[in-house]
Amino acid sequence: MTSQANKNGTASTEPRPTLRSQILSKLAQPVVYDIAIIGGGATGLGVALDAAARGLKVVLVESHDFSKGTSSRATKLVHGGVRYLAQGNVSLVREALHERSTLLRNAPHLAQPLPFVMPAYHWWEVPFYGAGLKMYDLLAGKAGLGPTQFLSRKETLKLLPSAQPAGLQGGVKYWDGQFDDARLALALARTAALKGALLVNYCAATDLLHETGKVVGLVCKDQETGNMYTLRSKCVINAAGVWVDEFRQKDGQAIGRDVKPMVAPSQGVHLVVDRGFFQGDHALLVPRTADGRVLFAVPWLGHVILGTTDTPRHDLAREPDAFKEEIDFILGEAAKYLLKAPTRSDVKSVWVGLRPLVKPQDDDGDNTKGLSREHTILISRSGLVTVTGGKWTTYRAMAEDVMGKCNDASLIVAPSEGVTANLQLVGAGNPAVHQHRISEPAGLHGYGSEQAAVQALPGAQRLLGAGLTEAMVRFAARFEYARTVEDVLARRSRILFLDARLALEMADQVAAILEPETGFDPGVAEFRNLAHHYLLD
Repeated sequence: MTSQANKNGTASTEPRPTLRSQILSKLAQPVVYDIAIIGGGATGLGVALDAAARGLKVVLVESHDFSKGTSSRATKLVHGGVRYLAQGNVSLVREALHERSTLLRNAPHLAQPLPFVMPAYHWWEVPFYGAGLKMYDLLAGKAGLGPTQFLSRKETLKLLPSAQPAGLQGGVKYWDGQFDDARLALALARTAALKGALLVNYCAATDLLHETGKVVGLVCKDQETGNMYTLRSKCVINAAGVWVDEFRQKDGQAIGRDVKPMVAPSQGVHLVVDRGFFQGDHALLVPRTADGRVLFAVPWLGHVILGTTDTPRHDLAREPDAFKEEIDFILGEAAKYLLKAPTRSDVKSVWVGLRPLVKPQDDDGDNTKGLSREHTILISRSGLVTVTGGKWTTYRAMAEDVMGKCNDASLIVAPSEGVTANLQLVGAGNPAVHQHRISEPAGLHGYGSEQAAVQALPGAQRLLGAGLTEAMVRFAARFEYARTVEDVLARRSRILFLDARLALEMADQVAAILEPETGFDPGVAEFRNLAHHYLLD
């Protein structure tokens, strides 16, 4: 696994058509791992990197692709949580602001500062929200990205030229960050691999191994070949996101204990429109819409993200669809604050993420707004460690917390705390390559210091569309674990999330490059079915 990149984090350009077979060969070896992780989202990948950086022997299995679920469907914000401050959760905000700074420093090619403007349409909003944001600055301290500023009506319209001017009183400017979530997840995976972790996508954990009432490993299945693998480990970490209860139930059944579900999924919907609807370099935040939710308009990769919602769900679909009322809500609220209101026909892509909110064990209600946004770690009587909840910004702190709890429970010996605080991720390299903004159209900038390695591959000058080249597809297959058209168009590039119709048009070209690289069916038909979930009828 670690042979896919040089020690300095820059990928070699030598073709590795048998990379997956090398990975599976290692998976078949009779190794006793220190930690086996179920789930390749932000949480699982963060734990894998932290553990591997401490010198532990780590294996991670993911049933689909890395960040296939919630971790690629965020609002793309690296933030301390302004609304959590309003809820009085000062400790969560302080931790998130600290981690925001760490993330921006360790992955400057994938996470960058972003200025926000909160427009005020009532006289009291500027002093009221401005005071809260000044507190935000105070909590950030030296980790602050810039001072909060009170804006006049004229200054607000200068920064938000697409804002609705009717009734505008002024505004407040503050700073947070934005990132590319799927590519950050990939950077975590590749950095963990450089540290010696074995990570396998498309390899599903199917069962837990128990001996004398203790978890001693797991069984997994390669989704491509159907081959089964038994992985023995001193500690098993269940980081399956909204699906953690499935493995908690398996654990409970094995040791004869009833297990009550801990996750209450909440659905967040995001719409993507052209930049013509929202121009300028600042994002927009409405802290309280008609029904008490938050509305964002965020420039990202040459487009604009509008969102989001917070709707309870009782199913756990891999591709959840937006409800009509959620679409209507976002478009309706956007029309109140944007000079040019987008309609359903203007939506280029819609995606839905399921948040793994943690509910109190005596709560069976549907009000997800009141549920915890903090992460929760549970260790069962058998020793199964379950971690869920939290948010992308605090993934690194969550991982440290998991390792600390495992150490305290004597499941492992976890030396060298804080090893990831200053650990730059693959591609961070030379800061001179990070001048391109994430808000601008996609291109080579997402590869950071690996840009030259991408350009050295065949097809560097052949543009397939939306900034994606033939060389990027080859790089995805050889060094970034990509197996399918979906992997390339949804997560190695973000085209499906930006323009679903364009992604459909590009599918055949990507497949033609990908199939000889992997020797595997790239799943064009499956991708075409998937892409329709991202289109509005």
